[in-house]
Amino acid sequence: MAATDTAARPAAGTIRYWAAAKAAAGTAEEPYRAATLADALAAARRRHAARPDFARVLLRCSFLVDGHPVGTRDHAQVPLPDRGTVEVLPPFAGGSV
Repeated sequence: MAATDTAARPAAGTIRYWAAAKAAAGTAEEPYRAATLADALAAARRRHAARPDFARVLLRCSFLVDGHPVGTRDHAQVPLPDRGTVEVLPPFAGGSV
């Protein structure tokens, strides 16, 4: 099966929030069901719409997908693996979130 076929199907996994992202989400982790990182983050923003700091904190975060840095890649182009883990990492030192 081609990689694009796999990426088009939603996968199920876990999003883990760290530091300020954890505080803003009000949870350390939650499940995702999404094909891409953009889809997973959009769903998380909807789930946490009642927590106004959540979306703001996400703007400053870095992301790892199964331990691999996303960097500056377009989140819509980052496929999520089934049973994968997305780490949401806010800046840890200096500045504010």
